[in-house]
Amino acid sequence: MRSLMPVLHVLSLVILIFGLTMLLPVSVSWLLHDGAESVFDEAIALTLVTGVLLAIFTRKDKRDLRIRDGFLMVVLVWTVLPAFAALPYMLQLGLTHTDAYFEAVSGLTATGATVLSGLDTLPMSINLWRHLTMWFGGMGLIVLAVAILPLLGIGGRQMLLAEVPGPMKDTRMTPRIAETAKGLWLVYIGITVLCILAYRWAGMSWFDALCHTFSTVSL
Repeated sequence: MRSLMPVLHVLSLVILIFGLTMLLPVSVSWLLHDGAESVFDEAIALTLVTGVLLAIFTRKDKRDLRIRDGFLMVVLVWTVLPAFAALPYMLQLGLTHTDAYFEAVSGLTATGATVLSGLDTLPMSINLWRHLTMWFGGMGLIVLAVAILPLLGIGGRQMLLAEVPGPMKDTRMTPRIAETAKGLWLVYIGITVLCILAYRWAGMSWFDALCHTFSTVSL
């Protein structure tokens, strides 16, 4: 069990980072008063509290992750984070745990499948959250974590090696893994901005352009 603690400590930080991603839809919800304000407040609180408690519980267990730790970390990220991503769907739309989890996994894996109907009638913040999870999943949550974790003094090399396809494992695009992850995200963000402007130029509203871009770029 003690050997799992360093992995759980890193997972706690990833959960905290993921909780912060909900600040965008909750800001939209409070700005537009679309009825989902309290839902995102609860989802953010549950996510951050879980991350903080897990971080406190494992704070004394810090070490660099080994190869097998990286594989375990990837499995935990793709299993645990959808549970938190599903909270807005359960709290606002009343979906069952299974349907909400499916919706969250669908978004974070950028598959585009959905169990929802009447998407245009959903609160704008919920729709934004659906597309935002797709956008994060398009580049990969692990790549995001690898770009950020070094700022907290934690290396993410083993996580990235466990996540990327086989042929890419022996290829270093930059001397440092964190720099590679940051570079990928900068390119991803740049393409996203250009796509938003293109959709806006084509006649979409800013919100529609944003949501369509998140789903387009991620796929």
